[in-house]
Amino acid sequence: MLPGTLVSEKTGYHHGDLRAHLVAAVRELVEEKGFDGFSIAEACRRAGVSSAAPYKHFKDKQEILVAVAVDGLFRLGDRMEAEAAKVADDGLARVTAMGRAYVGFARDEPGVFRLTFGQVDTEDKREMMRAVGCDTFGILQRAVADCLATTQDDPVCQFRSYMLWSFVHGHASLSMDGKAEISEAPLEEDRLLAEISRRVLLG
Repeated sequence: MLPGTLVSEKTGYHHGDLRAHLVAAVRELVEEKGFDGFSIAEACRRAGVSSAAPYKHFKDKQEILVAVAVDGLFRLGDRMEAEAAKVADDGLARVTAMGRAYVGFARDEPGVFRLTFGQVDTEDKREMMRAVGCDTFGILQRAVADCLATTQDDPVCQFRSYMLWSFVHGHASLSMDGKAEISEAPLEEDRLLAEISRRVLLG
């Protein structure tokens, strides 16, 4: 069972929370079977609702998957902020902590991570995902701006924020797939993320 899930065999569906319950059920199935490996009927059985229930909130399976991806972005942002808050007095350490949170999310929820950064196939859904993604990226930009004593709209802040995201996203993807080993010795991930932050932000 995923951390924070709303679905369990014991509790079942709680009245008034149908949309969130379906999203949680699909989230579990995405992790177990991939975003193409399950049916809406299976999600309904998992959530303990009728086969007609999803259509009160969603047009089709793709729309449910978008909701799962949007939920994932919000939870990723919350996780980044929570980790950064643990080192509130050190700007560079806050950025590094956000990197750890990002990589940890990819490892903990690889199905949702892949879904979030890949499977949205219509322009209106892409626009919605882009808007939510920008909000999540803004969390990193604010931390970078604080570290550089500048503002989020400073081109230097924007450029370095993108550099950080590119590096950390690449490592997260490799780590998620078990490919982040460079030798027989274990990769020192904390050192890697701290070094990325230091070099990108301090030069």
